[in-house]
Amino acid sequence: MTAGHLILGRDGEEAAARLLGSLGLRILERNFRCRQGEVDLICRQGDTLVFVEVKTRAEGSLASGTDAVDRRKRSRIVKAASQYLSAKELWSTSCRFDVVSVVRRDGRLHAEHLPDAFQAESDAGRGGKGWQPW
Repeated sequence: MTAGHLILGRDGEEAAARLLGSLGLRILERNFRCRQGEVDLICRQGDTLVFVEVKTRAEGSLASGTDAVDRRKRSRIVKAASQYLSAKELWSTSCRFDVVSVVRRDGRLHAEHLPDAFQAESDAGRGGKGWQPW
């Protein structure tokens, strides 16, 4: 990755955090990493824990950020969320998976929030069975 790409990604995460904050979500963690994957932002909205994937695209990009959240990426996010829930003993907490797509246009970042963008897939958990009863 180039330095410019990393800066754009960092700026996109910051734009996403500002948008989510304006929508009433409280940021609990940024860039939660574990062996299974990473969650960009972990938030709380009321009684719900929200795992957020942020995808940032440069000006002129033809693909949207949400296109990059494919089945493989979703599986890694779900596995990382599982590790977070285990580490914090939060398995009984209601959860959802959101995506924030950020695009640079006319030199400015524009963020779009997609709540409940995907569900934990049944094959993402242990032994091909669902891993969370929400």
